[in-house]
Amino acid sequence: MATRPDPLRGFRFIVEINGILAGGFLRAKGLSQEIKYESRREGGVNHYEHKLFTQVAHPVLVLERGLAFELLWRWAHDAAEGRIERRTISVRLLDEQGGKGWTWHVDHAFPVKWSCADLDANASQVVMESVEFAHHGLRKGI
Repeated sequence: MATRPDPLRGFRFIVEINGILAGGFLRAKGLSQEIKYESRREGGVNHYEHKLFTQVAHPVLVLERGLAFELLWRWAHDAAEGRIERRTISVRLLDEQGGKGWTWHVDHAFPVKWSCADLDANASQVVMESVEFAHHGLRKGI
C-alpha cells in the first residue's frame, strides 16, 4: 500500500483542487446544506401550514488545522487580489492506513479567507493554516 508524503501523515482529510493534491487538514467544517422554505396558511385549514421550497443554502467550507501546499496559497492570494477563479474542491476522508474513504466535492468554490496560527518561537507546535471557501453546492461520493 502506498504511503502519503510525510507532511500529510497525521492529517485525516486531504484536499484536492481540480484533482490536484493541495493540502491536508485535521478538521473540515461546513459540509452541509439547508433547504429554506416558507410557511403558508390556507383559509379554512387549521391543522397544518403548507411548507413551500424557496432555495438551498450552503455555509462556507472551513478547513482548519492543516498544511496548505503552494497551489492553495497561490489560489487564495490571487482571490485576495481580485482574480477570482472558481474550482472544484474534493475533501477526502482517510482511514487509519491512509486509504481513501468518503469524498465530498464542493463545486464552484473560491477562497474567501486564509489564516495562519500565531508564530511563537517559545512554543513547540507545528504551524497550522486555515482556509475558508464560498461555494455553490456539495456532492458526496467515493
